[in-house]
Amino acid sequence: ATHAAVVLAAGGSTRLGRPNQLLTRNGEALVHRAARLALASDASRVLVIVGALTDDVAAAVGDLPVECLVNATWNEGLAGSVRIAADALAAHDHATLLLTCDQPALDVAHLQTLLAASRRAPSGSAATRFGDRVGIPAVVAPSLLRAALAVQGDRGLRDVLNAAGAGVVACDAPELAHDIDTPDDVVAAVARGWLDPPE
Repeated sequence: ATHAAVVLAAGGSTRLGRPNQLLTRNGEALVHRAARLALASDASRVLVIVGALTDDVAAAVGDLPVECLVNATWNEGLAGSVRIAADALAAHDHATLLLTCDQPALDVAHLQTLLAASRRAPSGSAATRFGDRVGIPAVVAPSLLRAALAVQGDRGLRDVLNAAGAGVVACDAPELAHDIDTPDDVVAAVARGWLDPPE
């Protein structure tokens, strides 16, 4: 039995003005890359939560053995997508790997680091360190994923992961702080070789 994985890919990329899920690195859409890395982590199931541009984003992962679930209220923030994932994985009694499409520097090695750390952690959970907090990508124990069912808005799991006593192991991957929210972020990622130049 192994972990499940959830790719959170429902956002509208409003500040960017174009869907970050469909930006490419080496010709591969970021949502496809995230789903491929999730599969490469040996996940038993990979769920891709789609919302904005449902058809385009689902088509981008159409060649992969993943399940696409639609978050019709994607514009209300990340929490709704996490709730859909938690519902779909209600019977899953192992850890769940959560990742997004807007970290083009992500690689499978960091996912393996998180999974290994979660297996050592008494809490069964590990997350990526960002300054003095932790966030996604993260590996969460079933109890933490269930806690996500109460989450609202755009905070996703951040409050749950950072709660005192959550016992989440922090793993370093400083390059993942470079996410893709604005056109300037795209320029910076292209300069580092993490994204293809936009057409």
